[in-house]
Amino acid sequence: VQLQASGGGLVQPGGSLRLSCAAAGFIFSLSDMAYYRQAPGKQRELVAASSRGGTTTYADSVKGRFTISRDNIKNTVSLQMNGLKPEDTAVYYCNTVRFGDRNSFWGQGTLVTVSS
Repeated sequence: VQLQASGGGLVQPGGSLRLSCAAAGFIFSLSDMAYYRQAPGKQRELVAASSRGGTTTYADSVKGRFTISRDNIKNTVSLQMNGLKPEDTAVYYCNTVRFGDRNSFWGQGTLVTVSS
């Protein structure tokens, strides 16, 4: 399983970023995908999830600002982040729960810094 994340960086409050995660090595279309984040000194938390059936869920803190989407042809999952706040600063991780054995796999993480 490979999860290659990209798109992090530094952005000012109120700005936007788009994270992408390219997946390989498993049946992407049948697997649940998600983004988690971990801020310094805090536990890793779920940000947004996209089930294999297309259902999306969001943390309350990002509802209305973030949108998760998936492309089952290109095997990618993306997180569009708008209206970014300093408290969104964290390392963001792509995650999959693989179809079949339900094992969980993580990407390498990409840093998002929201600061003026």
